Amino acid sequence: MKLFFKEHALLIVVQALQFFIILSIFWLDGYRSIRVTLYAAFLGFFVLACYLFYHYVSRRKFYNRLSEPIQTLDESLQKTELAPISVRLDQLMKDQYKLYQTQIKTIQKHQAEHLQFMDQWVHQMKTPLSVIELSAQGLDEPDSSSIREETDRIKTGLNTVLYMARLRSIEKDLHIKPVVLQQIIHEVNGDKKRFYIRNQVYPKLEIENNAITVETDEKWLFFILEQLISNAVKYSFGKSKYINISVYEKNTEAILEVTDFGIGIPKSDQRRVFDPFYTGENGRQFRESTGMGLYLTKEVSEHLGHRIEMDSEVGKGTTFRIIFSSTQNLTSL
Repeated sequence: MKLFFKEHALLIVVQALQFFIILSIFWLDGYRSIRVTLYAAFLGFFVLACYLFYHYVSRRKFYNRLSEPIQTLDESLQKTELAPISVRLDQLMKDQYKLYQTQIKTIQKHQAEHLQFMDQWVHQMKTPLSVIELSAQGLDEPDSSSIREETDRIKTGLNTVLYMARLRSIEKDLHIKPVVLQQIIHEVNGDKKRFYIRNQVYPKLEIENNAITVETDEKWLFFILEQLISNAVKYSFGKSKYINISVYEKNTEAILEVTDFGIGIPKSDQRRVFDPFYTGENGRQFRESTGMGLYLTKEVSEHLGHRIEMDSEVGKGTTFRIIFSSTQNLTSL
């Protein structure tokens, strides 16, 4: 109704002005019969009201369609009225829809090709990295350690690119199964062994129950834990010699917790640490930070149905918790 009156507001104003001008002419010409004047005005406005009423009733579906938001793209192809403007609008919407679909398919094709290229490129880069690592083992210290340290950094960057590419189609890449949390922690610690030694920061395990098992994707959980541990170690360097990795149950939920005793996160940055490419104050001090690790961790956790919580205090450290719901905690079932 609002749209209808907005469209015809000018017509109503012009019609009222026209009546006023005509009646003014009669009045200036000496015609003084108020009754006839009011009757003429009434008839004019009555005819206008009848026209507007008919116009609105005959095109009510059309105005409702324009006023209400559509829920799906297919709704834009619905036919409304047989009025020329409605028919033309329907045709315009169909043409626009076809153009939109064509452009979307083109973009999706280019995106798929780009992701496939990135996936292949990352795997291709891992081969020369392995060769470089093997070659470095034959070198004397500290050259050997320096080369392997740099190859580890490159591997971390390549894995981030790979997981970022896979995140767009994560639903196709998920394989949910029972995973023992203690086992996945040992696997990550084994993989990060040189990283611990290089930074002189070591993990302390606090596992309430060795048999705590959750339903999740093992590969993606490995990635999440690896990101949290990498950050904990990086921001503990020079401040603390250890980090805590805890597994326990609370209110039938399973909780995987990573705590460091490093520099902590300023309050001004805490609400944005999960934003993509956001590095904050700490990221500017540690130039290797990309701002993508915690973003990917948050996104993956949400896709897996896990909650992630964070507590931090500047100068005292940071705690991240991955919380598995009671339905995902197989130990409590």
